[in-house]
Amino acid sequence: MKEKKSYYVNMVEAKDGKMKEVLNFNFGGHHDIAKMVEKTCEAGLFEKDKHSKEFVLGMRFLHHVIKKNPDLELFKEFGPQFEEFKQKVKAIMGCGCGCKE
Repeated sequence: MKEKKSYYVNMVEAKDGKMKEVLNFNFGGHHDIAKMVEKTCEAGLFEKDKHSKEFVLGMRFLHHVIKKNPDLELFKEFGPQFEEFKQKVKAIMGCGCGCKE
């Protein structure tokens, strides 16, 4: 059985020198997101490490939502295309966290 990881996401808006929390939520799964970011940086997919972080988080969040809502009309066409894209990414760097999924 894979170890379940739990993350707490907190987004803070920085505007005019002030910080304001705009959203927060828990997110979980077996993927090691930090390891995935590290592998993405090492693969050299993006010029900036910041983009590797954004890419990994975007992929994980979107994958999670599609997986939890497969029958949603919004994802009927896009779900298979996203899965194909995900397989292309994995062909470059594997899962990223070493889980082989």
